[in-house]
Amino acid sequence: MKTRILAGVVGLAVLLPSLFLGGVLAVQIIAALALLVCVDEFASMAFKEDVFVARIWLALTAGGAHAAALYAGEGALGWVLPILVVATMAFVMLRPGGDLERAADSVGRYVLGQVWIGLFLASLVWLRQLDHGLGWVFVVLAVSWSGDTFAYFAGRAFGKHKLYELVSPKKTWEGFFGGLLGGVVGLFLVRFVGATYGDWHGLTPIDCVVLGVFLGASAVAGDLSESLMKRAFKVKDSGWIMPGHGGLLDRIDSVLFVAPLLVGYLRLMKDLG
Repeated sequence: MKTRILAGVVGLAVLLPSLFLGGVLAVQIIAALALLVCVDEFASMAFKEDVFVARIWLALTAGGAHAAALYAGEGALGWVLPILVVATMAFVMLRPGGDLERAADSVGRYVLGQVWIGLFLASLVWLRQLDHGLGWVFVVLAVSWSGDTFAYFAGRAFGKHKLYELVSPKKTWEGFFGGLLGGVVGLFLVRFVGATYGDWHGLTPIDCVVLGVFLGASAVAGDLSESLMKRAFKVKDSGWIMPGHGGLLDRIDSVLFVAPLLVGYLRLMKDLG
């Protein structure tokens, strides 16, 4: 536990000043570095027998998808995703010495990594590029990390009913609802700090409750999805870069679900408005 707390404190000591002082560029750099680390972790889990090649292909394709989603215009996904799938199918099928019996499985794993890491991380940069984008980035972080903290302590104190024992034996329904409460509390905190010190009024009390619950549930889904993948790939942690936490994917699995869903919510509200 001490190692876990120390690693978290050191991480926040680096992350928070970068977010406050570095502007959009800092988030772009952080997302790019996170992409490289996550690609390495995912390749190590999903392609144990072909890690070197998988790292290179995923770095190129997930990185390309990430860049296209951010800088090629709003309609980029309409052509990025088909190109990713076609290129990956060609790469897997035409590569000398490839295992044809596992070709379809390999294509699926590659595309999963490209979308989950490359495109979902791009959502965090897109949020930072909005007016008062720093506030929206902290919405993502508050829901993800406050929800995770509340879920942990609620589960330890009251947990009796298993949430999804096959995938994550320690998670309980009591922890799940504690996480939803944590998401709501986190957003009210972001709202207070933004309105008091940053002249940002992007969240109403209703937004805090609705988004806290919706994004909080999404954070749990992100956590469970990564746990499911680790079970499927027969690994305990995605990596080792964060002592006490495991890999970076273990730490940002919730963020990777919350950020794109918040992007979708904001775009929907803009269209309806």
